[in-house]
Amino acid sequence: MGSDASKSRKREGSSASRRLSLGFLSNVRVSIAHRRGCTAKFSRPVGLDDRMPIPRLLLPLRDSEGTPQTFISAFLPEFPHRTFPGRDNFQILGFITKGSYGPIWKVKDLLKEKTYAVKVLPKSEILKHGVLEQSKEEVIIQRQLKHPFIHNLQDCWQTQRHLFIMCDYCSTGDLHTYWLLKGRLREDEVRVFAAELGSALGFLHDLGIIHRDVKMENILLSDRGHLRLSDFGLSHRLNRGGRAFTICGTIQYMAPEVLSGGPYNHAADWWPLGIMLFSLVTGEFPVPAESDHSTMLKKVREFPYILPNTFSSALILLLTELLSKNPVNRLRNLDSFQMQAFFRGISFDPHVLQKTTVDFILELRSHPDWAAKSMRGLSLDCFDPFDCDEILHSSTPIELSPTLVNMDLSQATEQTCEA
Repeated sequence: MGSDASKSRKREGSSASRRLSLGFLSNVRVSIAHRRGCTAKFSRPVGLDDRMPIPRLLLPLRDSEGTPQTFISAFLPEFPHRTFPGRDNFQILGFITKGSYGPIWKVKDLLKEKTYAVKVLPKSEILKHGVLEQSKEEVIIQRQLKHPFIHNLQDCWQTQRHLFIMCDYCSTGDLHTYWLLKGRLREDEVRVFAAELGSALGFLHDLGIIHRDVKMENILLSDRGHLRLSDFGLSHRLNRGGRAFTICGTIQYMAPEVLSGGPYNHAADWWPLGIMLFSLVTGEFPVPAESDHSTMLKKVREFPYILPNTFSSALILLLTELLSKNPVNRLRNLDSFQMQAFFRGISFDPHVLQKTTVDFILELRSHPDWAAKSMRGLSLDCFDPFDCDEILHSSTPIELSPTLVNMDLSQATEQTCEA
């Protein structure tokens, strides 16, 4: 995670985030130390900080029953130790997508008759990349978050070799897929998402939390078409007046002060909201992604971020203030955001916003290209092997999620179970 200004930069570890390259440069996610250059290509880890020691837990101490207690205790108390729920309780329905360090599965709690998304994190990957504290921070933060437009954490636990983070399942998919299908959104359509995401960011920042990876792929959609801000793997608790320095996020959405290595604060979350709105209404990103943060910073500083005059003056003003390159001048709090003329007549009360369905999203859900667009280059080759005895315990056939609907299940099981 990032560091407050009161902490020495030498103590600030870098989190090297592995992110699946989905065939679009907008999905380049990096997390590197402020002193390091970003030299790796898009889907590879970048900027692993050689100053962060990797815990030596390869040969853990065992008790009389053979349980690797030292290995387990390293992940306590955030991840309680218990076995994966048995087949009488949980049914594995299939893959959803590839997370930063492991797969995300669709599962059904048979007792509650409810479906969830479970992120599976191999401990070996967490230790290999030096992100143990980051993984703990993710669940510490998510436990605090109860908001209609934030993806809720339901449970988390650990087994001998894996961490599990369970959240609500959003069957409607993510905003990026719908943007690909529609090409560009009308202003009245964008207005709803802007209000909902602004409400979520205001809530986070009031708690002192900075998300650091706001983007369309992390905007999940409910069965009524409303958004859920997800993926708190790079989030950080930042005290009032505090500053962070870690270069992290998805490169095409990163604020200039983040690209430059800081210092930055919660204002850095409002810049990617501006990038997202700009892209939704124009149909393309303002600046194509670059392979390293230095080149990207140069392009971002040079680009004017001017909308065509065919857009309303209220939208142009909103984006001009969100995309101010100087964070001091940027629109950076919910009070100022909801006062914008663009939102005239819109209530920011989350309960009011949720009362109506987002019809154009629900209509696109039946689009014939939905499954193909949601895949965005996803391949089962990208999944790391993990313990099939712990996960693939279901006695019933596995139903593939829409993102893998055209892929062979036997191939999926074979690739996933290779040890």
